[in-house]
Amino acid sequence: MHLLPPLTPQLAPTRILQPEFTPPHAPPPLATNRLQTLAIGDRPQERLEKLGATALSDSELLAMLLRSGTQGHDVLTLSHRLIADAGSLAGLIAWREADFKKLKGIGRIKALQLITVMEIARRILCQAGNPPLQPLLDTAQQAADFLRPLTHGLVVEKFWVLSLNRRNRLLKCTEISSGTATNTLAHPREVFREAIKQSASAVLCAHNHPSGDPAPSAADIRMTRQLREASHAVDIALLDHLILGQAAADPCGHGFYSFRTAGLV
Repeated sequence: MHLLPPLTPQLAPTRILQPEFTPPHAPPPLATNRLQTLAIGDRPQERLEKLGATALSDSELLAMLLRSGTQGHDVLTLSHRLIADAGSLAGLIAWREADFKKLKGIGRIKALQLITVMEIARRILCQAGNPPLQPLLDTAQQAADFLRPLTHGLVVEKFWVLSLNRRNRLLKCTEISSGTATNTLAHPREVFREAIKQSASAVLCAHNHPSGDPAPSAADIRMTRQLREASHAVDIALLDHLILGQAAADPCGHGFYSFRTAGLV
Protein backbone atom coordinates (compact mmCIF):
# COMPACT_ATOMS: atom_id res chain seq x y z
CA MET A 1 0.00 0.00 0.00
CA HIS A 2 1.52 3.24 -1.15
CA LEU A 3 1.32 6.16 1.17
CA LEU A 4 0.29 9.38 -0.40
CA PRO A 5 2.62 12.23 0.18
CA PRO A 6 1.43 14.62 2.79
CA LEU A 7 -0.79 17.35 1.50
CA THR A 8 0.95 20.62 1.00
CA PRO A 9 -1.29 23.49 1.86
CA GLN A 10 -2.02 25.64 -1.21
CA LEU A 11 -0.51 29.00 -0.82
CA ALA A 12 -2.54 31.95 -1.92
CA PRO A 13 -1.10 33.36 -5.12
CA THR A 14 1.47 36.02 -4.41
CA ARG A 15 0.21 39.50 -5.12
CA ILE A 16 2.86 41.63 -6.65
CA LEU A 17 2.41 45.10 -5.37
CA GLN A 18 2.78 47.69 -8.08
CA PRO A 19 4.11 51.07 -7.13
CA GLU A 20 1.34 53.51 -6.68
CA PHE A 21 0.66 55.26 -9.95
CA THR A 22 1.44 58.92 -9.81
CA PRO A 23 -0.09 60.80 -12.69
CA PRO A 24 2.16 63.30 -14.42
CA HIS A 25 1.79 66.89 -13.41
CA ALA A 26 -1.37 68.23 -14.88
CA PRO A 27 -0.81 71.04 -17.34
CA PRO A 28 -1.45 74.46 -15.90
CA PRO A 29 -4.88 75.78 -16.63
CA LEU A 30 -5.08 77.78 -19.79
CA ALA A 31 -4.86 81.50 -19.36
CA THR A 32 -8.20 83.14 -19.17
CA ASN A 33 -9.20 84.72 -22.44
CA ARG A 34 -10.00 88.23 -21.29
CA LEU A 35 -11.92 89.02 -24.43
CA GLN A 36 -14.26 86.03 -23.97
CA THR A 37 -14.91 86.89 -20.33
CA LEU A 38 -16.23 90.32 -21.27
CA ALA A 39 -19.87 90.83 -21.97
CA ILE A 40 -20.44 91.42 -25.64
CA GLY A 41 -21.38 95.03 -25.02
CA ASP A 42 -18.12 95.65 -23.15
CA ARG A 43 -15.82 94.40 -25.89
CA PRO A 44 -13.67 97.01 -27.68
CA GLN A 45 -15.37 96.75 -31.07
CA GLU A 46 -18.85 97.14 -29.64
CA ARG A 47 -17.79 100.03 -27.41
CA LEU A 48 -16.10 101.69 -30.37
CA GLU A 49 -19.29 101.47 -32.40
CA LYS A 50 -21.48 102.78 -29.59
CA LEU A 51 -19.27 105.35 -27.88
CA GLY A 52 -16.57 106.29 -30.35
CA ALA A 53 -12.78 105.94 -30.26
CA THR A 54 -12.29 108.38 -27.38
CA ALA A 55 -14.06 105.97 -25.02
CA LEU A 56 -11.46 103.24 -25.53
CA SER A 57 -8.35 102.83 -23.41
CA ASP A 58 -4.87 102.73 -24.96
CA SER A 59 -4.79 98.94 -24.79
CA GLU A 60 -8.27 98.65 -26.34
CA LEU A 61 -7.29 100.91 -29.23
CA LEU A 62 -4.18 98.84 -29.81
CA ALA A 63 -6.27 95.67 -29.65
CA MET A 64 -8.47 97.02 -32.44
CA LEU A 65 -5.37 97.41 -34.60
CA LEU A 66 -3.98 93.99 -33.76
CA ARG A 67 -7.36 92.29 -34.36
CA SER A 68 -6.12 88.92 -33.09
CA GLY A 69 -3.97 87.62 -30.29
CA THR A 70 -1.21 85.03 -30.26
CA GLN A 71 -0.92 81.52 -28.89
CA GLY A 72 -1.53 81.80 -25.15
CA HIS A 73 -2.42 85.50 -25.27
CA ASP A 74 -5.74 86.94 -26.33
CA VAL A 75 -5.62 90.27 -28.12
CA LEU A 76 -6.39 92.37 -25.01
CA THR A 77 -3.69 90.65 -22.96
CA LEU A 78 -1.23 91.11 -25.81
CA SER A 79 -2.07 94.82 -26.03
CA HIS A 80 -1.56 95.26 -22.28
CA ARG A 81 1.76 93.43 -22.50
CA LEU A 82 3.02 95.57 -25.38
CA ILE A 83 2.18 98.84 -23.62
CA ALA A 84 3.61 97.62 -20.30
CA ASP A 85 6.90 96.59 -21.93
CA ALA A 86 7.18 99.90 -23.82
CA GLY A 87 6.24 101.94 -20.75
CA SER A 88 3.41 103.70 -22.58
CA LEU A 89 1.59 103.75 -25.88
CA ALA A 90 3.89 106.55 -27.04
CA GLY A 91 6.89 104.39 -26.16
CA LEU A 92 5.96 101.98 -28.95
CA ILE A 93 6.82 104.65 -31.53
CA ALA A 94 10.50 103.97 -30.92
CA TRP A 95 10.17 100.18 -31.25
CA ARG A 96 11.64 98.30 -34.18
CA GLU A 97 10.82 94.92 -35.71
CA ALA A 98 13.11 93.03 -33.32
CA ASP A 99 11.44 94.67 -30.30
CA PHE A 100 7.96 93.53 -31.32
CA LYS A 101 9.15 90.03 -32.22
CA LYS A 102 10.48 89.51 -28.69
CA LEU A 103 6.88 88.83 -27.63
CA LYS A 104 6.01 85.21 -28.28
CA GLY A 105 3.62 84.84 -31.16
CA ILE A 106 4.41 88.13 -32.91
CA GLY A 107 6.01 87.25 -36.21
CA ARG A 108 7.47 89.30 -38.99
CA ILE A 109 4.19 90.29 -40.63
CA LYS A 110 2.48 91.46 -37.44
CA ALA A 111 5.66 93.27 -36.35
CA LEU A 112 5.81 95.13 -39.67
CA GLN A 113 2.14 96.05 -39.37
CA LEU A 114 2.77 97.54 -35.94
CA ILE A 115 5.84 99.44 -37.18
CA THR A 116 3.73 100.90 -39.99
CA VAL A 117 1.05 102.09 -37.58
CA MET A 118 3.64 103.68 -35.28
CA GLU A 119 5.33 105.45 -38.19
CA ILE A 120 1.96 106.85 -39.27
CA ALA A 121 1.45 108.14 -35.73
CA ARG A 122 4.91 109.73 -35.72
CA ARG A 123 4.32 111.45 -39.05
CA ILE A 124 0.98 112.78 -37.85
CA LEU A 125 2.80 114.34 -34.90
CA CYS A 126 5.30 115.86 -37.31
CA GLN A 127 2.64 117.31 -39.58
CA ALA A 128 0.79 118.66 -36.58
CA GLY A 129 3.85 120.85 -36.12
CA ASN A 130 2.60 123.04 -38.97
CA PRO A 131 -0.61 124.57 -37.56
CA PRO A 132 -2.72 127.00 -39.64
CA LEU A 133 -1.32 129.95 -37.69
CA GLN A 134 2.39 129.61 -38.27
CA PRO A 135 4.39 130.12 -35.08
CA LEU A 136 6.85 132.84 -34.30
CA LEU A 137 10.36 131.40 -34.03
CA ASP A 138 12.40 134.28 -32.62
CA THR A 139 14.34 132.29 -30.04
CA ALA A 140 16.14 128.96 -29.77
CA GLN A 141 13.69 127.83 -27.09
CA GLN A 142 10.68 128.57 -29.30
CA ALA A 143 12.24 126.64 -32.18
CA ALA A 144 13.20 123.70 -29.94
CA ASP A 145 9.68 123.49 -28.51
CA PHE A 146 8.22 123.53 -32.00
CA LEU A 147 10.57 120.81 -33.28
CA ARG A 148 10.34 118.49 -30.27
CA PRO A 149 7.44 116.33 -31.60
CA LEU A 150 9.41 115.65 -34.79
CA THR A 151 12.27 114.04 -32.91
CA HIS A 152 10.21 111.76 -30.66
CA GLY A 153 11.28 108.13 -30.98
CA LEU A 154 13.87 108.72 -33.72
CA VAL A 155 16.90 106.41 -33.75
CA VAL A 156 18.56 108.06 -36.77
CA GLU A 157 19.62 111.61 -37.44
CA LYS A 158 17.32 113.80 -39.48
CA PHE A 159 17.91 117.31 -40.74
CA TRP A 160 15.22 119.97 -41.10
CA VAL A 161 15.15 123.43 -42.60
CA LEU A 162 12.56 125.89 -41.33
CA SER A 163 11.84 128.59 -43.88
CA LEU A 164 10.85 131.90 -42.22
CA ASN A 165 9.32 135.14 -43.41
CA ARG A 166 10.59 138.64 -42.56
CA ARG A 167 8.98 138.48 -39.12
CA ASN A 168 10.48 135.08 -38.33
CA ARG A 169 7.18 133.31 -38.69
CA LEU A 170 7.31 129.82 -40.13
CA LEU A 171 6.51 129.38 -43.80
CA LYS A 172 7.31 125.68 -43.98
CA CYS A 173 9.23 123.00 -42.08
CA THR A 174 10.93 120.57 -44.46
CA GLU A 175 12.87 117.39 -43.74
CA ILE A 176 15.97 117.58 -45.92
CA SER A 177 17.62 114.27 -45.12
CA SER A 178 17.53 111.17 -42.97
CA GLY A 179 20.81 109.52 -42.07
CA THR A 180 22.02 106.59 -40.01
CA ALA A 181 22.30 106.16 -36.28
CA THR A 182 25.63 107.98 -36.29
CA ASN A 183 25.51 110.54 -39.08
CA THR A 184 23.27 112.62 -41.29
CA LEU A 185 23.69 114.09 -44.73
CA ALA A 186 22.89 117.73 -45.38
CA HIS A 187 24.39 120.16 -47.85
CA PRO A 188 23.86 123.93 -47.99
CA ARG A 189 22.51 123.70 -51.55
CA GLU A 190 19.55 121.55 -50.39
CA VAL A 191 18.93 123.88 -47.46
CA PHE A 192 18.87 127.08 -49.46
CA ARG A 193 17.16 125.55 -52.49
CA GLU A 194 14.19 124.92 -50.20
CA ALA A 195 14.44 128.42 -48.73
CA ILE A 196 14.44 130.00 -52.19
CA LYS A 197 11.48 127.81 -53.18
CA GLN A 198 9.52 129.18 -50.20
CA SER A 199 10.65 132.78 -50.85
CA ALA A 200 12.08 132.78 -47.32
CA SER A 201 13.84 135.74 -45.78
CA ALA A 202 15.63 133.56 -43.23
CA VAL A 203 16.14 129.93 -42.35
CA LEU A 204 16.54 128.03 -39.14
CA CYS A 205 18.27 124.66 -39.45
CA ALA A 206 18.03 121.77 -37.02
CA HIS A 207 18.99 118.16 -36.63
CA ASN A 208 18.69 115.61 -33.85
CA HIS A 209 21.18 113.48 -31.95
CA PRO A 210 19.65 110.04 -31.28
CA SER A 211 22.01 109.60 -28.32
CA GLY A 212 20.20 112.43 -26.55
CA ASP A 213 23.37 114.46 -25.99
CA PRO A 214 23.03 117.66 -28.05
CA ALA A 215 26.73 118.62 -27.82
CA PRO A 216 28.01 119.43 -31.32
CA SER A 217 30.52 117.21 -33.08
CA ALA A 218 33.35 118.48 -35.25
CA ALA A 219 31.22 117.61 -38.30
CA ASP A 220 28.31 119.65 -36.88
CA ILE A 221 30.57 122.67 -36.47
CA ARG A 222 31.94 122.34 -40.02
CA MET A 223 28.43 122.07 -41.44
CA THR A 224 27.31 125.16 -39.53
CA ARG A 225 30.22 127.17 -40.94
CA GLN A 226 29.27 126.03 -44.46
CA LEU A 227 25.65 127.05 -43.86
CA ARG A 228 26.75 130.44 -42.55
CA GLU A 229 28.92 131.09 -45.62
CA ALA A 230 26.18 129.94 -47.99
CA SER A 231 23.64 132.22 -46.30
CA HIS A 232 25.83 135.23 -47.06
CA ALA A 233 26.18 134.13 -50.70
CA VAL A 234 22.42 133.85 -51.29
CA ASP A 235 21.47 136.72 -48.96
CA ILE A 236 19.13 134.60 -46.84
CA ALA A 237 19.85 134.93 -43.13
CA LEU A 238 20.76 131.84 -41.11
CA LEU A 239 18.84 132.54 -37.92
CA ASP A 240 20.22 129.54 -36.01
CA HIS A 241 21.27 125.92 -36.19
CA LEU A 242 19.87 123.74 -33.42
CA ILE A 243 20.88 120.27 -32.28
CA LEU A 244 18.00 118.53 -30.56
CA GLY A 245 18.58 115.94 -27.85
CA GLN A 246 17.04 115.11 -24.50
CA ALA A 247 17.21 117.18 -21.33
CA ALA A 248 18.24 114.14 -19.26
CA ALA A 249 21.31 113.61 -21.45
CA ASP A 250 22.22 117.31 -21.69
CA PRO A 251 24.73 118.51 -19.07
CA CYS A 252 23.09 121.94 -19.31
CA GLY A 253 19.62 120.45 -18.91
CA HIS A 254 18.14 122.26 -21.93
CA GLY A 255 17.82 119.28 -24.26
CA PHE A 256 19.11 121.28 -27.23
CA TYR A 257 22.18 123.18 -28.42
CA SER A 258 21.98 126.54 -30.16
CA PHE A 259 24.88 127.64 -32.37
CA ARG A 260 23.59 131.23 -32.21
CA THR A 261 23.54 131.20 -28.40
CA ALA A 262 27.07 129.79 -28.50
CA GLY A 263 28.15 132.66 -30.77
CA LEU A 264 28.93 130.42 -33.75
CA VAL A 265 26.24 131.81 -36.09
